[in-house]
Amino acid sequence: MGIISQILQIIILIIVIQRSTIITERSDIMTISVRLSEKDTELIKAYADMNNISLSDLIRNAVIEKIEDEYDLKAYYEAMKEYKKNPKTYTLDEVEKELGLNNEI
Repeated sequence: MGIISQILQIIILIIVIQRSTIITERSDIMTISVRLSEKDTELIKAYADMNNISLSDLIRNAVIEKIEDEYDLKAYYEAMKEYKKNPKTYTLDEVEKELGLNNEI
């Protein structure tokens, strides 16, 4: 699945889309048009106004945050999988010693 397709799926999770999403590319900037109900539009605009941010920034930030959250969750599951294979843990002192870090300030 391509990155554009993944981003579109994330946007669908964030807002209710009544119709299709249209994507056009212009040089290095991508424009995404989303069709919203009047109720959803009012809600999103009110939230953006309340937080003193543009609609574009609101949507961009929400999508990026969603992607980061999913990435973090995936990294957590992978780390837990590795930990279950080898549940050895280390103290901070052991890690500093192994890395040759001086814990004196």
